[in-house]
Formats: sequence, structure tokens, C-alpha cells
Amino acid sequence: MRRLGDRRDGTLIRDLDSMHYIMPLMYPNRCDNEAFMTIHCNLEKTEEYLKKLNAQNPDVKYNIFQLVITACLKTIRLRPQMNRFIANKNVYQRKDITAAFTVKKAFSDDGEETLARIPAEDTDTLESMHKKISQQIEFCKTSVDESTESMNFIQKLPGKHLIGAIARWADQHGWMPQSIIATDPYQCSVVLTNLGSLGMNIGYHHLMNWGTNSIFVVIGKKKRINTVDSNGKVNSRKELQLSMTIDERIADGYYYAKTLKLLKKLIENPEL
Repeated sequence: MRRLGDRRDGTLIRDLDSMHYIMPLMYPNRCDNEAFMTIHCNLEKTEEYLKKLNAQNPDVKYNIFQLVITACLKTIRLRPQMNRFIANKNVYQRKDITAAFTVKKAFSDDGEETLARIPAEDTDTLESMHKKISQQIEFCKTSVDESTESMNFIQKLPGKHLIGAIARWADQHGWMPQSIIATDPYQCSVVLTNLGSLGMNIGYHHLMNWGTNSIFVVIGKKKRINTVDSNGKVNSRKELQLSMTIDERIADGYYYAKTLKLLKKLIENPEL
């Protein structure tokens, strides 16, 4: 039941410890509270699993990006503090779990970009998430999403500075029209970008003061890494690096450490 202080997209956290209550008052901007973290995932089991899955389903192409999205959403499901956000100096528990990413309609300098939003349910698996992601990407490449349609309309209106000021105020209070933020990635639990698909290494992406997003994940390109075991033997393995930018106000370092270990475990053991 919605109570006074709750938002359409989140429930006000009313039992915070004093430190996490004070932090948004002292440090109100999300961009001033970014924590940067990196994990290295061994792809030995992961690639073998995807290879077997694709052999069993020759008409369906599972890939590492879909797996990382699924692992991120599963991790957030199991670690609910990662699905919190701060708005108007208050801490909220998000009501749904969603991932977002940008889809480029054509790989060219002038290719248009559109926005993809993937909702997660308790019963989702890699198979069901694969269908959602594939359908959303196909829709993005052939259609215009709701948020882009609204932005196209707003672009034609006069008084852009006034519109911007009203929009920022409405965003802080959770009153933005749903049609405008329907596919806005910065209203989602986690935003991802796959730099590896462009042959690039990982970097760190900043968070936005706009919206409610508290986690940004960057996926780098696969690399072959040489390691030396305790006997001095050199072993070669394929590795995937992920970098994360997290709003440090939503949890503490201990909670983050356990969360990243879980995410790494899910990526390295995709049968989970």
C-alpha cells in the first residue's frame, strides 16, 4: 500500500541508519558520490556453456552481453540494496528491476541511437531474458520508443530553459510523465554499455543527477590472460573485465564487495 512519502517508482526507506540518512543531506548530487569498481571474470566455463546452448538451439544466438545483463538483474534481485536510489535527498527502494542500454540502428557515424529497457521478473532465466533482449533490440531498430517520441516533440517547443527547469523539478519529486521516461535508461536499476562489441577496453561511465539510476556497468572486450600458479606453471585463459560506477550512498563497502563476488560467480557459472 502506498504511504505518504512514497513515489510511483519507489518506496521511501524509513528505517535507515543515521549515516545513510545524513549522506544525501550533505552530498545531494549523485555525480559527487561515484564509487568505481572492477571485476575480472574467467570465461572458461562461460564460453563452454554458451557454445553448448547455441549448439542445442541453432536458430537462437546466445551471447555474452545477454548473459551479463541477466547476471546483473539476478544479482540485483538477490541483493536488494543495489536497487535503491536517492531523489530529493531521500532514499527509496525501487519497485521494479530493470536494465537499460542504447541501441545503435546502424554502425555508422550518422547512425541514430534509440533506447532499450528490459524489465525482470522473479521467474526469468537466461532463456526468457534472451527473448526479451532480442525482441527489444529488434523493436529499437525498426521503431521509435516512447521516450524518443516525447523528446522529438519537446524539441519543437519554445522555452527550452523553462522546460528543463520544470522537468528537473518534476524528476526530483517523481512526477515526470510516464510517456517521457518510459524507456529513459536513467530511470532504471542498471545501465549497461558493451564497449567490447566495438573492440574497446573498459572505462568508467559517470552517473547522472537526472533520473534514479544508481549503477552503470561497462563491458570490455575479451582478453587472453596469462597467469602463474603456485608451482610456477603458466596458464592461459580468456577473461572479461567489467567496470562499475555505483552511487556509494545506497549501501556500504561490505555490501558492495559481496554483491560483486556474486555477480562474478553468476557470470563464471551461467548455469546458475
